[in-house]
Formats: sequence, structure tokens, C-alpha cells
Amino acid sequence: MFETLPALSPDPILGLSAAFKKDTSPNKIDLGVGVYKDEHGVTPILSSVREAMNILDGKEDSKVYITPQGHQGFINGMLDLIFGKNATVLNDNRVAAVQAPGGCGALRILAELLVRVNENTTVWVSDPTWANHIPLLGDAGLTLKPYPYFDKDKAGIKFDEMMATLGDVQQGDVVLLHGCCHNPTGADLSKEQWQAIAELAQKNGFLPFVDTAYQGFGEGLQEDAYGIRLLSESVDEMIVAASCSKNFGLYRERVGLAAIVCKDSNSKSIAQSQIQSVARGIYSMPPSYGGALVDIILNDPDLFTRWESEVNEMRDRMIGLRKLLVDNLSNHVDRDFDFINQQKGMFSYLCIEPEQVRKVRAEKSVYFVDSSRINIAGINQNNVERLALAIASVI
Repeated sequence: MFETLPALSPDPILGLSAAFKKDTSPNKIDLGVGVYKDEHGVTPILSSVREAMNILDGKEDSKVYITPQGHQGFINGMLDLIFGKNATVLNDNRVAAVQAPGGCGALRILAELLVRVNENTTVWVSDPTWANHIPLLGDAGLTLKPYPYFDKDKAGIKFDEMMATLGDVQQGDVVLLHGCCHNPTGADLSKEQWQAIAELAQKNGFLPFVDTAYQGFGEGLQEDAYGIRLLSESVDEMIVAASCSKNFGLYRERVGLAAIVCKDSNSKSIAQSQIQSVARGIYSMPPSYGGALVDIILNDPDLFTRWESEVNEMRDRMIGLRKLLVDNLSNHVDRDFDFINQQKGMFSYLCIEPEQVRKVRAEKSVYFVDSSRINIAGINQNNVERLALAIASVI
């Protein structure tokens, strides 16, 4: 039976990781997979998470299923984090939500829900966008169309072209937006640009779909929620997929949230039943452990303060690494890379060509994807000059 299936190409990022592991060079550098790493190349367990693990270990007394929607404390804490405490949409009981198996799970749940609403739904995605957006949304049956976003030649957002395209988006279409720390470019919308998008959504009636996976890694926990909070106050309906992988460091625990902002509390009750039905049909019950840890952290004031401090430290370190890379590049190439300092979060586009990326990989054992997206957190004091020299060799 299975011999009839066609062979598929390896996932470009996972394939890159496998190639890195096989490389025997003592000077190899991994800037591919998007996980936070410390100065020693380790993805640490945050001290706030470690404390939450100890607390949970002391009080968990059963491994029975949790409720279908997930830990309610997790959901409430995440909604406060994303929309802000005392947000209008929360006070008016307009948000349906479920705990999901990671940000990927949240995206897929919401995609399946959109198909239930209208199987012919079109979702507009930024060009470029995170590669996994395409299968997560497209394989659910949604039609995907691109809108202009990033100009590699100018290393900036094509906002006028973006708005011109979105200006023709029809009522009932969906527009996928990155809440902060755009993956893969690191180029984020300004407050004024978010305002323009909110006004356009009001005018044209498209549904904003915000993917937020890096809250706190851009400018701060509150600052990075600006776009979501503005939209939630501006439109009647929107949907949000959130991930706890990065800012809590809970990659392997797969913790996320799928949320639907509805026009009123009656619609919210319907949406809640539907989103739980979608989840039931995919994985039945959500995993408990990671959500329980986030629940503890978000609802314990002391732990929350410690966690926020750790998020700040990770963000500040990545900002410092950007500057370190730019400074080293300036010593070796006659080209302005200062745009790297303007980008936000874990990723940056180097804005070099795929053949240059492949040459750096083959000749210098520096691994990142052909688009030229690098994981800033993979840089450290010991490899930054080698990285700069490798990039200089192909410029």
C-alpha cells in the first residue's frame, strides 16, 4: 500500500539541522533552527519554569485527563498577557479559547475552524512568512494568497505595497499578521502602521488572524502586544494563535493558545463549543504539563516577576548580539548591515542571495536557511568573528 506514496523532500530547516550534526568541522555554526540558546549554545530551563516544576511536582496528585479546553488558569493568564488585564473584550466575555499543543496546534485548530465557517475561505499571508504557516493552514483546506511585506534590496517593509494589496482584500477574507518579531525577517510594523491596518480592517471587513510566538522578545511583554490589543479594540472579530515555546522556553512541552474574539458573548458561547469540537476531532484532550507550568507562573506574582525578568534578559542579550554582529561585519565588509540592529526578536534576514548562503554553508560550515534568515540567538562571543568573516567571504 505505502509504496504508492511519493517520496517528499526533507523539511528545509530540519534537514539543515541534520546536515549540521553530520558536519565534522570544529568551527561549525548553527543558525538554523529557531530555538533560544545561551552563550554556551544551550537552550536553558528558565529558573521560573524550574520553580514551577517543583511546585507542580508537589501538588499534582493524578494523571487523569484535564478538561477539553485545557487549564482554565492557563487560559485566563494567557488572555490577560495577550489582550491586557481588564481588556474590553475580556470584560465583555467575548473571547473563546482553548489550550493547544503548541503554537502549531493553535494555528491548525483555528484553520480547521475557518474551514467550518467557510470552506472557500482565503487567507492572505505575508511574503515571506514562517514556512510552516503554509502547510498548517493550507493542508486544512484554506486558500492561501501572498501580500507584499519585505524588500530584501532595501532591507525593510514594503508597507505601501502591502496596504495596496490588502486594500483589495474582500470582506470575509482572513489576513495573517505576525504579532511581533516577524519570522523570518525580524522586521516589525510600527504603531502607525498597525493603526493603518486596524482602520483598513474596519473599512473592508477582513478578519485579522494574529500569530504571536515571541511576545517579550521585541521590546517588552506589554509593548509587543500593541498590535493585538489595538485590533481587539478596533474590530468586532479576530483570531489569535499564541505560543509559549520561546518566551517560556517550553519547546518540547508544546504549549499554545487558540483564541477567538467574537462580536458578543452569545457568539462566544457558540465559538467555544466549535473550537473545542475541532480540538476533540484532532487530538481529543490537551496535554497537561506545560500548560500547568505556565498557569503557575502567570498566576503567582513573584514567579511572574522572575519570569518577566528572564524574558527581559533573553531579549537584551539578543539585542546585544545584533550589535556585536553588525560591529564585526563592519570590520570586514564594505556594506551597511545596520538594518540588523533595527530588526526585532530571534531572527534576522541578512539579505544575501541563496547561492551565497549555500557557499557559506559548504565552505565555512555556517548553517542557515537559503532565504538568509539567521537565528540571532545562535551567535556568541566565540563564533561571531568567524561568522562575520564567513559572510564577508561571499559578499
